[in-house]
Amino acid sequence: MSAPWTRRARRAAAVLAALAGWQLLAEFRVNLWLRFGQFPTVTETAGEFVRRLGTATYWQDVIDSLTRIVSGFALAAVLGVAVGTAVARSPLASDLLDPLLEVLRPIPAIALVPVAILLFPSNEQGIVFITFAAAFFPVTVSTRHAVRAVPPVWEEAVLTMGGGRWRVLRSVVLPGALPGILGGLSVGIGVSWICVISAEMISGEYGVGYRTWQDYTVVDYPGVFVGMATIGLLGRLTATVVELTGRRLVRWLPDREGGRAPKRRLPRTEEGRATAERGVAPGAEGGPEASAAGQERPRAGLATLGGRT
Repeated sequence: MSAPWTRRARRAAAVLAALAGWQLLAEFRVNLWLRFGQFPTVTETAGEFVRRLGTATYWQDVIDSLTRIVSGFALAAVLGVAVGTAVARSPLASDLLDPLLEVLRPIPAIALVPVAILLFPSNEQGIVFITFAAAFFPVTVSTRHAVRAVPPVWEEAVLTMGGGRWRVLRSVVLPGALPGILGGLSVGIGVSWICVISAEMISGEYGVGYRTWQDYTVVDYPGVFVGMATIGLLGRLTATVVELTGRRLVRWLPDREGGRAPKRRLPRTEEGRATAERGVAPGAEGGPEASAAGQERPRAGLATLGGRT
């Protein structure tokens, strides 16, 4: 198993190798099957990136795009989990909503731009709607499958102990389906970025996507690559937030990173450490011999009882 610093070094080396390849191909204007003649170099893009970091326009675009993503994704997460759970748990909700979901789900969210323009009074609301639609269907479908995959025996156990339907939903169904729901949220945040940038390019007035398209129209290729890098960094940031939040919600699951399971806490007392090394529970006396003797006593008692009868 690789040490954490080894894995970090490999990842950093992969990024540096990609940047070095980009620098060489763009600097020497390599034009084979792929044409790098008009590509800006890494140094030109980095210089333009640093310059834009000092402008108010850049940060305003970042704030606008983040606001649209957070608004649309938060709405999609809440409604997607609610609708997916209802469809999976209620035959009535399944009959009413499933046909609509299956008809609307194949439609790309970016294809809803004309509908958003006609439906909403402002471009801002329309872009948030497109972002919502992009994340809603992955979250809903993942939630539906995850809820249906919860073993029925878990619900029966709670019902046997006197729990009601809401207790089953709160204590069994949602926690059991949470890993699958988080998978849908991870997919949804990525699709949301794709669609919000596309919507900003088509009908936006501000935002990273709008600025990137404007740079392309004026043939500012370093600016285009700055926009692409910004989109990648923002997408990674939001995906990391979703991932870390999910890890906190499912911290009771085994740690699958690198195939490791959670470490068991060792007894703190001297007696506990000594007995743990011998394979005996803390507080037990006599070690394994005492356990074997304790197992023989019930058998002797049964033999005595059989002799009396």
